[in-house]
Amino acid sequence: MRFIKKVSAKLHLAMIWPAVALFCVFFILPFFSGVGISLTNWNGFGTPKFVGFANFVDFFKDERALHALYITLLFGIVSPILMNVFGLLYALLLDCGLRFSNIVRAIVYSPAVISSLIMGYIWMLIIKPETGALHQILQSLGLGQLYPDLLSDGTRAIWTIIFVNSWQYIGGSMIVYLAGLQTIPQELKEAAVVDGCGPVSGFFKITLPLLLPSVRINVILNLIGCFSVFDIIMALTSGGPGYSTESLSIFIYRMCYGSSTGYSTAVALILFVLILVPVAASTVLLKKKEVEW
Repeated sequence: MRFIKKVSAKLHLAMIWPAVALFCVFFILPFFSGVGISLTNWNGFGTPKFVGFANFVDFFKDERALHALYITLLFGIVSPILMNVFGLLYALLLDCGLRFSNIVRAIVYSPAVISSLIMGYIWMLIIKPETGALHQILQSLGLGQLYPDLLSDGTRAIWTIIFVNSWQYIGGSMIVYLAGLQTIPQELKEAAVVDGCGPVSGFFKITLPLLLPSVRINVILNLIGCFSVFDIIMALTSGGPGYSTESLSIFIYRMCYGSSTGYSTAVALILFVLILVPVAASTVLLKKKEVEW
């Protein structure tokens, strides 16, 4: 019996090594290679020349890069808030035993399974000026002059993109919250009602604390997805008008294929830290506040 346990333990350890090897080859090695490239002026073809931290210094002097950073931060903060708030509201509504809840769940979740790029093109067909469906409907009603061109102005365009992205992925947050709600024992909710808790106080004292694992999952996934946003912006505005809706991911892509590989790699590392810090902070903070039942 002891021999079997030893063999089993060694087998489990041996099965870990392929995953460790793949992780090293496809993450650790490229990461440190990228760190090395970020310290050079490599253009992707010639011999790289070591420039130290010049690329990182140049980033904070580059107005276009700083604007891309602002767009990324705006998108990465606002969109996760919208997805979590409305995803939770949908989940609470469906958890109340709403009639046809399965149909509603499928309708709300279905946009999340579509590629962001395709969803962006679909919305372009709706909101595009002159030929878009929304403008055509208003024009047929004699209200064409009331149509605001949502993509010609940078401010309107980025808020439009945030709305489209949040609308698409609310269903994903809803599913995670709904799964969390269904794991909360009904006895706890009934005990809270007996103790005099109303719907609002019961939610904040019972439901929300027990739902924090689901909150943590959603926050982490939404932060990673929104800070690295690329597809939806490329589909709707390609970063325009001008560079007004360009995110860091798009900026990195254009610099990399614009003979500034070293600089784009440095920006990619900045984006990596930008994602890592809030994800790590939210993980630790929410983990501490979780309760067990």
